Amino acid sequence: MTDTTIFEERIAHLVRTVDDLSEVVARQAVELDRLNRRVQMLMEREAEREASGGTIPLADQRPPHW
Repeated sequence: MTDTTIFEERIAHLVRTVDDLSEVVARQAVELDRLNRRVQMLMEREAEREASGGTIPLADQRPPHW
């Protein structure tokens, strides 16, 4: 094998690794966006529930053993 062939193989492996990592990052970005939307929805729902009154927010209630 020549030096050029060795370098071409290494570059090919590096390119494949970069492509694989890029796909992983793209999938994680989509998942993070989805999870952020869900958290935002839950926060809004909780804020509406607390604003509607009626009950004491769970965080402000005494534990049953008190």
